[in-house]
Amino acid sequence: MARHIVCLSYDFDVLSIPIARGTTTPTAISRGEFGLVGAQRILDLLARDGIRSTWYTPGHTIESFPEACEKVALAGHEIGHHGWTHRTPADLSREEEEEELVRANATIERLTGRKARGYRSPSWDLSPHTLDLLVQHGFVYDSSLMGHDYLPYYARSGDETPLKEPARLGPPSPILEMPISWSLDDFPHFEFVRYPDTVLPGLAAGRGVLENWIDDFDYMTETLDWGVITYTFHPFVSGRGHRMKTMERLINHLKSNGAIFMTVEDAAAEAKGRIDGTESPA
Repeated sequence: MARHIVCLSYDFDVLSIPIARGTTTPTAISRGEFGLVGAQRILDLLARDGIRSTWYTPGHTIESFPEACEKVALAGHEIGHHGWTHRTPADLSREEEEEELVRANATIERLTGRKARGYRSPSWDLSPHTLDLLVQHGFVYDSSLMGHDYLPYYARSGDETPLKEPARLGPPSPILEMPISWSLDDFPHFEFVRYPDTVLPGLAAGRGVLENWIDDFDYMTETLDWGVITYTFHPFVSGRGHRMKTMERLINHLKSNGAIFMTVEDAAAEAKGRIDGTESPA
């Protein structure tokens, strides 16, 4: 029987992005703060449809806004690891990266009663040390890489990619990769951002983005008997009114076309069973 899994994931960053980027003027902070408004709207929508999802939440968000994060946990959603700050692991030393892992996991454990099983790196950019650290600290899966769109796989460690020689790919790690894509992320489509040397125009019309998101799911159902698609939203982005309508339309289409909604952790467990050959017979 065909089985098409949808993971709705939310990066609950709030103030952690502007602070990590050093843009702490009042307007930048207020832009992140809107994520608290958006989070409540999203929780209400998911409750209406009985959907459990995954919220990758920096430790900074949990410690700054404990009541908002407690609402997410009490609603039954997975709390995934998203750093303590929103600094990119690729820009940190191994010691700094490990400090982020440990501090945020302690925060998540205080909130939920257990450490996170899943990790998503801020800005989706792992360091050469990330996978080894995830193994060392007991993680099961990562959701930061883009090597497939529908089929989870074991992330490699130790790739060597010299400029003038063939790439030498490392062996699979024990960390299961739940792949993502910028095309399935709301931020590049919708957010207007001025950087020192460039501008992210964003502000796309929701219906055009929705068509892309629907077509990606439909293609999975047409070409695979089993697969997982992971959508990434940010409450401060998709919590805006017209984008909430886009999310609602997406969910309605997915429900009408046989989607099975799961947390990323639960989808990873099912994928691991299929890959390892330990899946229970139907």
